[in-house]
Amino acid sequence: MFASGGPHQLMWSNMFDPEKKRIKKDTDWRRIAGLFRPYFKQEIYLLIAIVLSSCLGLLPPILTLWIIDKALPQKDFVALSWYVGIMVGSALLTGAAGVFQGYFNSVIGEGIVRDIRTALVTHLHKLPLGFFTETKSGEIINRVSNDIESIDNVLTGTLVTVVSNVFTIITTIIAICVLDWRLAILSIGILPLMIVPIFPAGRKMYDVRKLTRKKRDEVQALLHETLSLSGISLIKSFGQGIYEKERFNDIGSALMNLEVRLAMVGRWFIMIVTAMVVVGPAIVWLVGGWMVMKYGVTLGIIVTFVALLNRLYGPTAALAGVQVQLVSAIAVFERIFDYLDMDIETEPLQPQTLELIKDQIAFNDVSFSYPKTRQALEHVSFSIKAGQTAAFVGHSGAGKTTVTQLLPRFYDPTEGAIAIDGTDIREFNLLSLRQHMGVVTQETYLFHDTILNNLKYARAEASDDEIMAAAKAASIYEFIDSLPEKFETVVGERGHKLSGGERQRLAIARVLLKNPQILILDEATSSLDSHNEILIQNALAELMKGRTNLIVAHRLSTIIAADIIFVFARGRLVEQGTHDELMALDAYYCDLYRKQFKEGQS
Repeated sequence: MFASGGPHQLMWSNMFDPEKKRIKKDTDWRRIAGLFRPYFKQEIYLLIAIVLSSCLGLLPPILTLWIIDKALPQKDFVALSWYVGIMVGSALLTGAAGVFQGYFNSVIGEGIVRDIRTALVTHLHKLPLGFFTETKSGEIINRVSNDIESIDNVLTGTLVTVVSNVFTIITTIIAICVLDWRLAILSIGILPLMIVPIFPAGRKMYDVRKLTRKKRDEVQALLHETLSLSGISLIKSFGQGIYEKERFNDIGSALMNLEVRLAMVGRWFIMIVTAMVVVGPAIVWLVGGWMVMKYGVTLGIIVTFVALLNRLYGPTAALAGVQVQLVSAIAVFERIFDYLDMDIETEPLQPQTLELIKDQIAFNDVSFSYPKTRQALEHVSFSIKAGQTAAFVGHSGAGKTTVTQLLPRFYDPTEGAIAIDGTDIREFNLLSLRQHMGVVTQETYLFHDTILNNLKYARAEASDDEIMAAAKAASIYEFIDSLPEKFETVVGERGHKLSGGERQRLAIARVLLKNPQILILDEATSSLDSHNEILIQNALAELMKGRTNLIVAHRLSTIIAADIIFVFARGRLVEQGTHDELMALDAYYCDLYRKQFKEGQS
């Protein structure tokens, strides 16, 4: 048996458990490294290109030494020509290595970004419905889009810069030690001044960057809410343009201040690093010039040494500069891992496959509470025989829709169990459970796509005849046929180019095309006018035969013929029976029916 509490409750506890967060942080670096494993072959090629570029980069300074100390003093034009030719050849080879380096860098970086984006979106699809009711959609979109783009910039630019600069620094240190160990010690002694300040500055950057990302979530959420069709309609209807301007400006100002703080973090440190790029070679010129005068060190060695220092201090300064990008990436990776660590909808260890529904659907002492809100159901028990049409009625908030959300396991009961043919639905594979259910909700959602593709979302392999039959059964075919582009008509964002009734009939056609064993209609005819409602009701009466049907209805006149009616009040099942039986009781249902009858007469 399952313990009380659904997956959404586990998810919330994981999000706010400090111990789990600490463990997760300890493994973040290993997880980031694991993203590179599938691209091991490309990484080897990239490393070869980087090493080749670093080594070839040493040739011009060394050739400069030979030109100054050998070819020119000896007036050997042939040697000079060879040195210059080798210098030109090394430059071309370095450029070619850079092309290959860029290619493999892009393949690795873009491949990892694709893998992260796919993993994140796939994981989000598996999260419980409670996550989406608790989280602003703008925040989710920000993590999938802007956060991933931030990682893209780091993976395709910053990381390869770090690796290539490290190899450049290593090869340069070896070269200057071979050239003159005394000047090498002097040059390397300056490096700590450029490196040590990285750590406190990096910690501060990390903290500010996390705050900045959180504020960006707020901006994205506000944009998503106010620039959607529903949001902009609400703003205009209430005349709240000035309020929304001020609200957006306030959030934007807070983000601006954080960005300014981030830009100023470590600014003095960067000033020191930049100065050392000039001060270091100047010191070498001073000491090296003195060595030329006193100890006979050749001018070529000093010139070459100073040239090599550009390969030492320049990459070191660059490594300090990428601190911002690396810190940003770490903060972004943590945000993405936060989502990837959330518990998905629970699957049984040994899942069963739901085949034909032969006996009944049973709610056994089921209670359910929405996270952080209210108790929706309290100790509800009832059963529906296979092939029956069951209706759920009651005032708004009575628990009717919650029943239809528990059956496909959009949520799990906090107490009790739901069974199909005696088997707890949590024992079934989720996909097989939901494949047998068709749902039409009060709020119809259509993709910004053609009518045909919206219908085929139910069953991609459906034939033209099946699609046409479903459209006719839902009384939408004549409307589609009257359109200039017919089934190829694009319905617009959320289907808003269609009327409410047209959207609802398309949704009914879509679920009929799925041909499920269990049909769930949650106010499915609420957006239809009386003429279309009659057509739909007649079509559904025939199509519901052989299926188990659950209907949530506000208008009681639409469910008089139901095999059984369940009456809910404040989360409890208060009455059940046929229409005639409930009317004979002269209680709650009877009061509802008489009230609606009087309203219809007025």
